[in-house]
Amino acid sequence: MLRTLTISSCSPISLNPSVLPLLLSFSSSSMATPAKVVAEYAKSSKSSCKKCSKAIAASSLRLGLVSKAPQGFNMTKWHHMECFPLSSDPIPSASAISGFSSLKSSDQEDLTKFISEATVDKQEVSDKDESAKKESRKRMITETSASIKGPEVEISFSIIDVKSHYKDAKLLPKWKAFQTTIYLEQDEGLLDSEKIAAFDFDGCLAKTSVKRIGANAWSLMYPSVPEKLQCLYNDGYKLVIFTNESNIERWKNKRQTAVDSKIGRLEDFIKRVKVPIQVFIACGSSTDPADPFRKPKIGMWNLLKNHFNSELPVDMDKSFYVGDAAGRKNDHSDADIKFAEAIGLKFYLPEDFFST
Repeated sequence: MLRTLTISSCSPISLNPSVLPLLLSFSSSSMATPAKVVAEYAKSSKSSCKKCSKAIAASSLRLGLVSKAPQGFNMTKWHHMECFPLSSDPIPSASAISGFSSLKSSDQEDLTKFISEATVDKQEVSDKDESAKKESRKRMITETSASIKGPEVEISFSIIDVKSHYKDAKLLPKWKAFQTTIYLEQDEGLLDSEKIAAFDFDGCLAKTSVKRIGANAWSLMYPSVPEKLQCLYNDGYKLVIFTNESNIERWKNKRQTAVDSKIGRLEDFIKRVKVPIQVFIACGSSTDPADPFRKPKIGMWNLLKNHFNSELPVDMDKSFYVGDAAGRKNDHSDADIKFAEAIGLKFYLPEDFFST
């Protein structure tokens, strides 16, 4: 949340009456224009340029940068016109320089051209700098997006590639496998919709533990979960669960146990909340960054959007995603919030979403 800090300028300031005439006389000159810059013809050849250290010839045009010395008097640093550091004190126009009107017309033209060209050069440099900054920001966004999404992999979904088992593990009826995902083909009563209400499972909808396995080894994360999901369904939302489960890939000798435990919990949960839900399980290992389905990669979302929603366009203003992995101090990862960001979905923490 952005907060605005307001600084009051209404406090009274006491002035010594003796300095008031000085302030009034100064206001008509130094404060009104950039009077720190002066132009004149050198009275002798005794002055030297503060930039190149060479003498400024008598009667030649010189530009001075006036500053206040610590002792209180004005000190002027003289320069050849071409050596004058315009960047140190921007000049809006040549005519704003003190003494400009006393110069010869030819010198006025040269000075005007010098300032005009310097202003254009500075603007070009500024434009280049700004362009470089924009390009850098664009590159940063692209790289960040790429790190979240990974390489854009064209997922060619075909019914021929759909299996009734995941590797050597048999799936329950209505559950299918495609590449490194397991999905619930069509839960009874599930309707496709332009409004998607998507959720993580573990730590969001259900309280689970890596130390416990089995279809019954779970409980509701929040008491309000069933009522919330039922309200969303009645409001025309399609409910979807996107969940990672690397144990299915890692437990090579107990893969059937891992599959039965995960799918059993999900089926038990759907029966408990009494509302149809589409489910996608990313089974790829967390050590395989190339897997296009494991969150925060968006492969599961693309399967839903492109192949499991009757080609209905998703209303991104009304759709959202709820997950607990938000990269906070005690979170196990930031996969959920990055998943939502990569898709462009509004993101909610479960404690916020289910407490209202």
